[in-house]
Amino acid sequence: MSFVWKSYGAAREVTGSNHLIEYSGKRVLIDCGVYQGKGSTKRNEPPFPFDPKSIDTVVVTHAHLDHIGRLPLLVKEGFQGRILSSRATYELARLSLADSVSIMGADARRENRRRKKRGQTKTVQPLFDENDVFETIDRWDANLRYDRTRTLEPGIELTAFDAGHILGSCSLLFELSGAGESLRIAISGDMGDDERILACDPATAPRAELAVVESTYGDRDHRSQADSIAELEEVVRNTFERGGNVVIPTFALERAQELLFLFHDAWTEGRIPKRTKIFLDSPMATNATGIYRRHLNLLNDDARAKFGDGCDPFSFSALEYTRTTHESARINAIDSGAVILAGSGMVTGGRIFDHLRHNLGRPQSSVVFVGYQAEGTMGRQIVDGTDSVRIHGRPIEPRASIHTIGGFSAHAGQSQLAAWVAETGADEVFLVHGEERAMRPLATKIEQQGARVAMPEAGKPQKLAIGAVH
Repeated sequence: MSFVWKSYGAAREVTGSNHLIEYSGKRVLIDCGVYQGKGSTKRNEPPFPFDPKSIDTVVVTHAHLDHIGRLPLLVKEGFQGRILSSRATYELARLSLADSVSIMGADARRENRRRKKRGQTKTVQPLFDENDVFETIDRWDANLRYDRTRTLEPGIELTAFDAGHILGSCSLLFELSGAGESLRIAISGDMGDDERILACDPATAPRAELAVVESTYGDRDHRSQADSIAELEEVVRNTFERGGNVVIPTFALERAQELLFLFHDAWTEGRIPKRTKIFLDSPMATNATGIYRRHLNLLNDDARAKFGDGCDPFSFSALEYTRTTHESARINAIDSGAVILAGSGMVTGGRIFDHLRHNLGRPQSSVVFVGYQAEGTMGRQIVDGTDSVRIHGRPIEPRASIHTIGGFSAHAGQSQLAAWVAETGADEVFLVHGEERAMRPLATKIEQQGARVAMPEAGKPQKLAIGAVH
């Protein structure tokens, strides 16, 4: 069969998702995200390892930047096809890409000022600009709906399913057929855990001969949500008793909204002090919260029920949204009693740097990580116990209490990933979106279920084993 799979990103690593299906002369790209962590700046720069003009369609699984962040660069470099996703993913992606342009521009200006002070004449430029984002949005088809099949090309059909990861996230089923051959490929995308605060449970996996599954947490299962919530509330209480603040590096999409739900309940029910002041210090997360309000139908039953009887978990008196830099700066005058949610979730940019600059070196304060920290990110350095980090050119010794609470992860754990593969009935499995140390235990578990497992290497064609095509 003329089918080839190539993983150009998220191949034995977590970020930079970028996968290519080649079949019958057509090329379909699944996601086009940025790399994050050490060395990512150079890796994100053009050229792509393939010709963007040769891509017929891009299918986007969800709106996190490590899945969409290089789409405008793809367009800038010559991509002329269409981009396909769910409506909610489109709305979040439009917001996220605009925010990315702003951050890249600010970073470039800061770096150029440094170079000028050093007498360097060579300047840096952002990967893309607003015009590239506008052209990307113009190519977007936001009509991918759950459980409805679409024909992408003759012999290539696509069906999306709720992945339960973030708002609008999709798992995919590609059905390839022609010349008396057929192949069904189930792709998990980033798949959510069964215990989610806002998202619905992931849909039952479709039957397929080949399964492509993420493996971010392929080496373990998460602790229960109830235990994680209890730990977070205890951290808040203990930190305030010490006279400090709680700083939470927060992903703007889903994690921020989940935390607002949790803190709404904890505050209204008296499980954290009434004097608690909660700040969502992220214009992007604030805008994303508005998108969540427009798509309440995509939330699970318990989350939707919260919005009844005059209750609004996204708006309560202890919560303050801070949009301007002046409002953000005022937070750092508070020594104790503040819970500060700020981006970015892996501490790779954004306002979180200012709050860490004021709190990371204070033994009274706490820093709580509630999401995956990729290798090479400052978040990973802090979690791993580094002696010092540099924030805005200043070295800071982490003296705050550091907590990692894994039960809030938006990714499925090992048992759920293996169960999803079993549901597909696939004879062959490709593992993507995971570090090798997490992939190998998952590969062993899946092989024990009777499937053949491969871990595609970046840019290398991955062909099917004999017997996978029907």
